[in-house]
Amino acid sequence: MPKVSLDLNSFKALASDTRLNILRTLDGKKLSLNDIAHSTNLHKVTLHEHLSRLTEAGFIKKIEREGHKWVYYKLSWKGESLLHPENTRIVVLFSITFFTLFFGISSLIWGWSISPKRNMMLEYASDKAFEQSQIFPIITVIFFLLFGFLLAITLWRFKTNRTPKL
Repeated sequence: MPKVSLDLNSFKALASDTRLNILRTLDGKKLSLNDIAHSTNLHKVTLHEHLSRLTEAGFIKKIEREGHKWVYYKLSWKGESLLHPENTRIVVLFSITFFTLFFGISSLIWGWSISPKRNMMLEYASDKAFEQSQIFPIITVIFFLLFGFLLAITLWRFKTNRTPKL
């Protein structure tokens, strides 16, 4: 799991309760300076100073669009990882889940492609070759069962992560 590295600048940015409140306000949202000021009850000049500190530390991103008047702020990867470290685990588990699906489908396709060869081999081969040729459907079933199990765990963790904790 990737770790969030905190340097001296990051610690200085996180030393203020106001900045932590700003990070919580931006959690999952893209807000303008006016929206953040309204949510945190801070003056725009004070808020702008805090936002520039958080931007320097890499916790938020400043989104400016060419030709548009408004500037938006949202959490960066570093800010999201700081507030929600469990999301990285869910992404890793989800990736492993789909690797098992890929291996299950590839073993199924490979088993079908060698099926005619297996029939020819059964006519001339010994019982040992027959036993080895029967292992491929078992591997395919194991991969699909593992995929189903990992998918259920991933979706459960994702759902429990999305429900607000009081």
